[in-house]
Amino acid sequence: MTTMEMPHVNECTVTNCSYNHDGCHAFAITVSGINGSADCGTFVPLQEKGGLPKVVAQVGACSRADCRFNNDLECTASGVRVGPGQGDHAANCLTYQPT
Repeated sequence: MTTMEMPHVNECTVTNCSYNHDGCHAFAITVSGINGSADCGTFVPLQEKGGLPKVVAQVGACSRADCRFNNDLECTASGVRVGPGQGDHAANCLTYQPT
């Protein structure tokens, strides 16, 4: 898999993430987590907005080996959606589907 083939973050509805302002502005996100949730490991809950000047976010890595879209720790989904997780300091990959 090359950089051009990495799935994009098609949507992020986590308003308190510093990378999310009119879309995810991180270059790449990491999907992580254990015990049922697929956390966005790139989530940063700061007041300051950051990231790249344009929306290019993609899935750089996924450690949820139990996801049906995970192949050798790479995401094979056509794109992912990120949304709020449990509590104010969490974001989850909503595309995650257990195998």
